[in-house]
Amino acid sequence: MNRPQGFAIWITGLPASGKSTIARGLKPQLEASGMTVEVLESDEVRRVLTPEATYSQAERDLFYRAMALMGAKLVAYGVTVIFDATAAKRAYRDFARNLIPRFIEVAVECPLETCMQRDYKGTYQRGQRGESSTVPGLQEPYEAPLRPDLTIDTAKAQTGEAVEHILALVKERMFL
Repeated sequence: MNRPQGFAIWITGLPASGKSTIARGLKPQLEASGMTVEVLESDEVRRVLTPEATYSQAERDLFYRAMALMGAKLVAYGVTVIFDATAAKRAYRDFARNLIPRFIEVAVECPLETCMQRDYKGTYQRGQRGESSTVPGLQEPYEAPLRPDLTIDTAKAQTGEAVEHILALVKERMFL
C-alpha cells in the first residue's frame, strides 16, 4: 500500500503577525485536496508539553525540538503539517527543515506596532507591564528567516491572498 507523502509548512513571524489566521485559512484548502492536515499551534502544544511554561531559553530549546520531532513523525505517516509557531530562533526552524525533507518556510512580516495593535492575547501588554520578559520582538530578538520559501506581508495582504500564495508554492513544489 502506498502511503501519501506528507510535507510541512512552518509559518513563522512575530506574535500577532497573522500566523494563526493564515493557518486556519490554509488547513481547509489543503484538506479539500484530499490531504490529512494537522496544525501544530505552539500555544496548544505548549499547554501539553510545558503546562507551567517559564519561557526560559532551555525550555524553548526543548519545546521547539519536540515540536519539530512531532511534525516529522506526522509527515512520515503522510500527514501534512502546518506549524503555527513564532520559533524566534532560526535554529528551531532549521532543525525542523533538517528532519523534514519536504518543508516550506513561510515568513510572515508585519510591523511590530501593527502586531501590538492586533494582540488579542495580551502578549505585548504583559511584556510592557513587566509581567513577561521574553516576548519576541519586544524583549527577545526574533530571527527572521534569511531565505524563506515565501514571504507574506500581512500589513498589506489579506488572509485569502496569503493562503493563495502558499497554495501556489505547494503546487509549484508538486506537493499538491
